[in-house]
This record gives sequence, C-alpha cells and structure tokens, in this order.
Amino acid sequence: MSNQVLEALSRVLEARKQASPESSYVAALYHKGLDAILKKIGEEATETVMAAKDGDPEKVIYETADLWFHSMVLLAHMGLGPEEVLKELERRFGLSGLEEKARRGE
Repeated sequence: MSNQVLEALSRVLEARKQASPESSYVAALYHKGLDAILKKIGEEATETVMAAKDGDPEKVIYETADLWFHSMVLLAHMGLGPEEVLKELERRFGLSGLEEKARRGE
C-alpha cells in the first residue's frame, strides 16, 4: 500500500467523523464508540489468523486489508493518522527485533 493510499484513506476516515451514522459504515462505528471499533479490530485479527491457517493467500490479503482498514479507523478515532505509524516503523527499520524489544524493557 502506498503512502498516497494511506493518506487518502485517512482523509476519508476523518471526514466520516462529521457524517451521520445512518449515512456511513465508518460514521456508525465512530458513533458506537471505542469499544465497537476495538471489537471490530479483534474480529478482523481473528479472521486474518484463520485465513492464514487455511493457507489461502487471497483470503489472507482480503482479511489483512480489513484489519488495516479498521486499525486506521481506530487511529482516526484517536486523532492519529498513518503518518505516526509510518514514522514508528521507520524508526525501527534497521534495528533487530531483539534490540527493539530490549529498548522497550521487555
């Protein structure tokens, strides 16, 4: 996914905050609140895991897209955007997983 797609999706998700819950799936999620958004992320994470266990690459891609989408809904709900996540990934780039874990004190 290119940064342009993430930025465009982020703008749409932000705009949906002002939409009527009856007019948009995302607006309805925002209206239901954080718990509904978190529940949806949990569902999508589980579906992604199940698709991977089934070994179907197309299903993995589809479910991962749903997981990323709903994660972006959460970010927007919290006043965050993909740029913060991308900055964090960039910060981690080049670090070993063990080094990153040690920095977090785990």
